[in-house]
Amino acid sequence: MSSPLETLASVILPVFVVVGIGYLAAISRLITETGFDQLMKFATNFAIPCLLFGAISTIDISASFGIAMLGTFYGAASLGFVAGMLGARFLFARDWEDAVAIGFCTLYGNVMLVGLPITERAYGGVALDSVYAILALHAPLCYLLGILVMEVVRNSGRGVLRTVGQVALGMLRNPIMLGIYAGFFANLTGLLLPDALDQAVDLLAQAALPAALFALGGILYRYRPEGDLRLIGYIALLSLFVQPALTLGFATLLRLELAQLQGAVLAASVAPGVNAYLFANMYGRARRVAASSVLLATAGSIVTIWLWLQILP
Repeated sequence: MSSPLETLASVILPVFVVVGIGYLAAISRLITETGFDQLMKFATNFAIPCLLFGAISTIDISASFGIAMLGTFYGAASLGFVAGMLGARFLFARDWEDAVAIGFCTLYGNVMLVGLPITERAYGGVALDSVYAILALHAPLCYLLGILVMEVVRNSGRGVLRTVGQVALGMLRNPIMLGIYAGFFANLTGLLLPDALDQAVDLLAQAALPAALFALGGILYRYRPEGDLRLIGYIALLSLFVQPALTLGFATLLRLELAQLQGAVLAASVAPGVNAYLFANMYGRARRVAASSVLLATAGSIVTIWLWLQILP
């Protein structure tokens, strides 16, 4: 087994070094904000869908999409959402709409851009299959829960069903979700791509995580640490400690296989993702807190993910 320092140097730091290089490129203005946006669009519209298509088209669905494993992760995430929302309301006296946006920060972790590469470097194999299974449901379930609660709180004229319907249509057109749907179709039908197309998809998939991590660094530079630092610390506490601890507890209680436990806990241990800010921005609530929590918790997760790797069997 690798020593703690070897784990930090070989598993965690390479991922965050790529993010840091992107951050430095933004500071030095070697790449413009528009350039980072375009690079992230390449990653999310082309490369990541190819990565997810290739993974899901070959995954063992019956083994990877276990109810116990998914329930472990999403049960802990939902409790994190409730704790974030209620804490924001009753501990920090934010109004209910702000509280829902803050709760979404603790719900939607950066599983795609951080959890996936960390798991790949740490465990690979079946643990990685568990993260792909989580990702297949991540955006639909998290946005559904966040929007339902926000619309109930707001009681807006558009209504819950109309809002959820609009988001569902958006999900159907989302390139990442299209990659997931296509992967399921290929897996269930046994569809094989022509060799040249298969190799092209593989080339794009290889570019997905490096490009996305580099672009993430540039995008994080925009999110200056502002807002209530105590509240941001509360979000980080729930995201980086409480949610993975709950996931580990549920996984142990349900006796998940080791690889599934490893994948679920690492996926739960990441900081809030950029989508947490996008959700806050969509409703115009708690935007500074959401943006700051993405940046500061991402920096803090370098240490906390390392700690979880030492705890996990």
